[in-house]
Amino acid sequence: MARKKKLYSKARTVSANLSFSELCLLAESAGFEFRNQAGSHRIYKHPVCREMLNLQPEGGKAKPYQVRQLLRIIDRHGLIKEGK
Repeated sequence: MARKKKLYSKARTVSANLSFSELCLLAESAGFEFRNQAGSHRIYKHPVCREMLNLQPEGGKAKPYQVRQLLRIIDRHGLIKEGK
């Protein structure tokens, strides 16, 4: 649980410097399930809030707009509680 919150906090503060693997880990810790991969595109779907994510790396790093997209979904649905 603590690792999930640390990763969430890191994404909030340094979204432009998050690795792609950290972004995928954050999505999975928020409840997203990996569905399939087509080339470099990884598709995730959340079973409860019915949101989908299409993530792809850029030189091993996460794309900042995709980090912001995931954070908005997490905040909108309360998937990770910060500070608890």
